[in-house]
Amino acid sequence: MADFEEEFEKIYIRYFNDVFLFLKKLSKDESVAEEITSETFFKAMRSINNFRGETDVRVWLCQIAKNCYFSCLKKQRHIEHIDDIDFPDNKDTCEEQILKQSDAMQIHRLLHNLAEPYKEVFMLRVFGELSFRQIADLFQKTDNWACVTYHRARNKILTQMEDNHE
Repeated sequence: MADFEEEFEKIYIRYFNDVFLFLKKLSKDESVAEEITSETFFKAMRSINNFRGETDVRVWLCQIAKNCYFSCLKKQRHIEHIDDIDFPDNKDTCEEQILKQSDAMQIHRLLHNLAEPYKEVFMLRVFGELSFRQIADLFQKTDNWACVTYHRARNKILTQMEDNHE
């Protein structure tokens, strides 16, 4: 497992900037690009076993990034249509959408019940607006660890919110 993490961290370090710049150009928004870049690497880590090496790793990561970006846009339009939520220029981050579409107390309850380190990492990222590098430094871990932990926390919250709405 340690070898896998080291190898993936090398991929993260080598291609992070390329993916970020690709998304920044695509979205024309630095904060959206940062958010989607972290989501891209999280998804890539989960599906690295499916990578066959038929294309360059950079191309594969940019394809994942593009799909993540379009999924985010699609979710924003879907939320707008259903709930008539006003997102002035569709540049809100996913966290801002969560905060806007949900009762703040519900999110605080979900966060309160979230296990550590997920709770703290999520709060530092969303409310503290810290970068993954800053969070990693606090925990004495890697940027990749901070990114993955944040996305796992976010997915746990989203799953619980969806379960509460059903």
